[in-house]
Amino acid sequence: MKLNAGIVTDKLAETKAFYQTVLNFGVTFENDFYLLLHTPNQQAELSFLLPNHPTQRPVFQKPFTGEGVYLTIEVDDVDAEYAHIQSLNVPIEIELRDEPWGDRHFAIVDPNGIGIDVVTYGL
Repeated sequence: MKLNAGIVTDKLAETKAFYQTVLNFGVTFENDFYLLLHTPNQQAELSFLLPNHPTQRPVFQKPFTGEGVYLTIEVDDVDAEYAHIQSLNVPIEIELRDEPWGDRHFAIVDPNGIGIDVVTYGL
């Protein structure tokens, strides 16, 4: 079984640019109403769909309202990822920090209002 989470949004171009530039995602597939992205190692995918598209059933038409969703991206070197994202002048929502349970992470927000937690898990 493979999971592909999807977000319904009218910000396909901004979303594509953000994930490619900031997080080095690649494009698996795209057309005028759908965008499927993959992580740099191609182990996971994330999709984005235009709202109210006539090819889609009602359950897939309502746009995401910007609340109640987050993504976690695990990286080998969170410090290097933090420096890279800072160099792009991307606003940092949660500064780089260590948690008592061993995780080291920071957070940013994508163009759709989705919080992205970038983490290296503790040993």
